[in-house]
Amino acid sequence: MVRGSGRSLQSDRKRRWIKRLLLAGVAVGVPVAAGSLLRRRAEPPSAPRWGRAHRYAGRSGPEVIFQELGSGPPVLLLHSFGPGYDANQWRAAAEVLAERHRVYVPDLPGWGRTRAPGGAQRPELYVDIVADFLAGVVQGKAVVVGAGLAAAYAVQIAVEHPDRVRAIGLVSPLGLGGDDPARSVAQSFVGKLLRVPLLSASVLDALTSRTAVEHHLRKEVYAATERVDAALLEHHYRASHTPGARAALAAYLRGDLWLDVSQELSQLEVPVWLAWGRQAKIPPVATADHWLQHLPEASLDVFEGAGALPHAEIPALFCRGLERFLDEAGG
Repeated sequence: MVRGSGRSLQSDRKRRWIKRLLLAGVAVGVPVAAGSLLRRRAEPPSAPRWGRAHRYAGRSGPEVIFQELGSGPPVLLLHSFGPGYDANQWRAAAEVLAERHRVYVPDLPGWGRTRAPGGAQRPELYVDIVADFLAGVVQGKAVVVGAGLAAAYAVQIAVEHPDRVRAIGLVSPLGLGGDDPARSVAQSFVGKLLRVPLLSASVLDALTSRTAVEHHLRKEVYAATERVDAALLEHHYRASHTPGARAALAAYLRGDLWLDVSQELSQLEVPVWLAWGRQAKIPPVATADHWLQHLPEASLDVFEGAGALPHAEIPALFCRGLERFLDEAGG
């Protein structure tokens, strides 16, 4: 009797263990399946209706798709990273700058229409691709303006290829190592979850839901919520559900694309312009002091009524500040 009870108890434990495994599988599998269905149903973003679309098959990675407009001294605009981010972020500012400049606005690898590079995504690959773009497409010294983490890439390119860069603009820049509060993104709980294969798809689905994208843009990025209209939300939602965009966003949030340029700042030999929105949250405008400690000769413009993307929120004022800087710098 005792022996039989032991077998029964062991059998009960095994059944409970199997039941927990099944429940865990359902808990993970159902959101993954639902997310996969949503991704299949999500329509691709509409083709840009501004500028002229081109493709550049460079030597350093995937074919880069970009917009070109205007004529004059060249300006290269690099978008920041986030859910659904791409060249469209620069549309309004590019159209203003095109009155005096030849403007190039690429979708960086994995974002927008440019497919993700094969293998692991690393900042060095992005730097090489943009440097190759400058050599193969721009073919002359350009003003390179980067937003967010792309600003760090602009710094690295200016240091490694001074013959291709006339001046740089750093818009709400990231890339100052331990002094930069935004680096905590790479060490966050979300970043750690994205390293777990069974959870990464569900986490990305949550981060790119309509509700999450709307919250991100209205609460974390834009100062004036009314600027986040239905068309902008729809573009970010669609653009965030392409396969390449999911891989790129995951790489960004894991910290794989992070580039610390603290040491490189002292090596810059070109004029530098810093631009911030007064209401920027990540990174906050107070971070500008840290950049100025490394770049005491840099110019700084702080724009009232704008968040982390002043070029998207108040493009006319932003471009006026950039033009003034270029005029003073001889650009």
